[in-house]
Amino acid sequence: MSVRTLGTLTTSPIGFGAMVLSPGMYGEIDDDRAERALRAALDAGATLIDTADGYGVDGHNEKVVGRAIAGRRDEVVLATKFGFRIPEGAESHRFPVTAAFGELALNADPKYVRGYAEQSLRNLGTDVIDLYYPHFPDPEVPFEETVGAVAELIGDGLVRQLGLSNVTAAQLRRAHAVHPVAAVQVQWSMWVPVDPELLATARELGVGLVAWSPLGGGFLTGTVQQLGEGDFRRNLERFDEANLKANNDRYAPLRGIAADLGLTPGQLALAWLLHQDEHVVPIPGSRTPAHIADNLAAARVELHPETLERITEALDRFAPVGRGDLLEGRTDV
Repeated sequence: MSVRTLGTLTTSPIGFGAMVLSPGMYGEIDDDRAERALRAALDAGATLIDTADGYGVDGHNEKVVGRAIAGRRDEVVLATKFGFRIPEGAESHRFPVTAAFGELALNADPKYVRGYAEQSLRNLGTDVIDLYYPHFPDPEVPFEETVGAVAELIGDGLVRQLGLSNVTAAQLRRAHAVHPVAAVQVQWSMWVPVDPELLATARELGVGLVAWSPLGGGFLTGTVQQLGEGDFRRNLERFDEANLKANNDRYAPLRGIAADLGLTPGQLALAWLLHQDEHVVPIPGSRTPAHIADNLAAARVELHPETLERITEALDRFAPVGRGDLLEGRTDV
């Protein structure tokens, strides 16, 4: 499998988003199944593993990742995020995201950043985090101060590279002036386009892009017809029963292109995203080893210019019904 770069880090073209391995997102899951899924991702060639201290209860997701990569740490570019595990007695800094999810609460005050990192290192069973992100800009803390705290961790050898998550182009530029940024994590797929200004700024500064939800919360696999209890997507407009049916109908031409190429719809969506920028690394998540292998196989798909034009035409007509950006709110601090 070919490789891509994020700052000084070399990764597989497609990574693995571990958020799905904790209960409460796509329904229940036990730890044994979660660890098998992550090991399947490593076996299939994924090297960038993305987690966060706020996924699951009490660092659950990081702990699952730590157990799954035990003995294989040198195969992994390990990325995690901080800010939501607010220490006891610290203030909760709230900000709105979407009507479906209401508010989020975090604290990215510099005085807590080292503690977050040390706890993540313990959870993950490692002595260094390869890529460390503030999960969101804190609305009550100047962003440069949070970034400066991560820069100190890099200087001390606890972190290798600075990442940013869910930021604006202006925030990326300000952070990069404090310390070079290796990657920006951003929602990007056929389902939700990337902010053009953010993409242009990342290219100008030589910053890589880590695309979360590159399969549109699973919709772009072409297999989502209904949702079970405990599935967070039931809160999202595009997955409303009527909207989901309409969106599946509108997605039919893209499913047809995938079939013509001998690909699954999900493979087409990932291959298309890889063709948008040489420094984008999608991080799909799945709990099923066969699906994980299919996702990673998309890195070997070459889409010819004529095919890309055909996809562009189909995307122009796709226009999904309902809001798709999970993070309508922004904190421009």
